[in-house]
Amino acid sequence: MTTQPSAAALVPSNGTQLTLVAFIRAKPGQGGELGRRLWTLVEPARAEPGNINYDLHRSNDDPDVWVLYENWQAPSDLTAHFELPYMKEFIAALPEVLEGEMDLHRCAMVTTVAATANADFPSHGCVWRPLLPVGE
Repeated sequence: MTTQPSAAALVPSNGTQLTLVAFIRAKPGQGGELGRRLWTLVEPARAEPGNINYDLHRSNDDPDVWVLYENWQAPSDLTAHFELPYMKEFIAALPEVLEGEMDLHRCAMVTTVAATANADFPSHGCVWRPLLPVGE
């Protein structure tokens, strides 16, 4: 059994690294189009200075909900990301497909980075496990 740390101990464990988790809901029926637009951000963002990872996810429960999971070396890297022309163009066009506002959560990791089970995949704080077929 592990003991939980006190609230005072829950401070960032990795310096200035910043995690952004963005929940993005498309207008009804626009999930595919929103996903296509989000997909175009992945490679340019991954090439930016300070980007650690930039991963796109789609909800298993609602095809109109998308999630971006991003890690940046410093908050200033994320600020610079949002100032790039391709991001400004993306954000300006969002009202066409976005329902409501993006739900952005800026986070600091308070645990140490988990060891990876497979050296071929960096953990970025995640533990990698093989996927099992449904029903197993």
